[in-house]
Amino acid sequence: MKTAKILRYLWFAIFALLIVSGGCNWFGGKSPQQKPTPGQTPKPGSQQQQSAATQSEPEITVYMHETGEKRKMKLEEYLTGVVAGEMKPEWPVNALAAQAIIARSFTLHEIETKGGVPERGTQASTDIKEFQAYSAQAINDNIKKAVEMTRGMILTYQGKPINAWFHASAGGITATAKEGLNYQEAEPPYIRSVQSPDDLAPADVKHWTAVFTKQEVLAALAKIGKSVNRLDSLAIGEKGPSGRVTTLKVNGQETVSGPNLRVALDSMKLKSMLLDKVEVSGNKVFFSGKGYGHGVGMSQWGANKMAVDGKKPEEIAQYYFKDVKIEKRWK
Repeated sequence: MKTAKILRYLWFAIFALLIVSGGCNWFGGKSPQQKPTPGQTPKPGSQQQQSAATQSEPEITVYMHETGEKRKMKLEEYLTGVVAGEMKPEWPVNALAAQAIIARSFTLHEIETKGGVPERGTQASTDIKEFQAYSAQAINDNIKKAVEMTRGMILTYQGKPINAWFHASAGGITATAKEGLNYQEAEPPYIRSVQSPDDLAPADVKHWTAVFTKQEVLAALAKIGKSVNRLDSLAIGEKGPSGRVTTLKVNGQETVSGPNLRVALDSMKLKSMLLDKVEVSGNKVFFSGKGYGHGVGMSQWGANKMAVDGKKPEEIAQYYFKDVKIEKRWK
């Protein structure tokens, strides 16, 4: 009998000790948060993800399209080449720094959502058609300073890197993703159309005329799946919120995507879809408009003017997007 009582008291003592130490979960309590195993991705918003975000600068593999090699480098080193390739190196440091924030955000967004450039087996590429422009030769002290002063800074929406689109000149107003890029997914909540101070853009960007032959336009139409035997007329159809042409009418009947036709023709020649006029005359097709690029996100010429006016890099980058925050991912 005494032995039974001793065993019962001993059992209660062990039971109480387990509850106090938190070593059991019998009453619905939360067990201690486990650390991720090596290679395991922390869940979004978890303490592990937040602490990992400020641990160290990533090393990435970049496909160098000029030589075909794959080169490992720190992300900030890669960015100096991107900023030098995407913006004029002699521009104000604050404009270059805004571009660094945008390019860094774009890079991380692509890596975290798509794995970078999976077809190359790398996190980035120097081929502008695949990723971003890159020019190691154009790097100067201004570029290095701009990247260093914004080290680790990215734009985030609800804690995630945004798809930080940018372009040369908005022609005075930026576009939504759908109208500027014919974006097929839901419009990102952080993309908006805003007035852009593109005053300093050169004359051939402020106003331009692009001329193509009918054969060139017919070939471009075929590229986007619109096979037409002849081209009697081409006219502006619908426009988006910023005034950009989203559709064109071929021969008064066939409707084609404006952004898609621009890329199929030559996006460096047909500079934007912020068009004033489209006209077919003889064997030629004339487009007149303003701005340069798809118009979504940050305007580089707008960033230049804002920097000249004394705006900080963070202010410039945030101006072109809605409800975004600056987050420093590494020191």
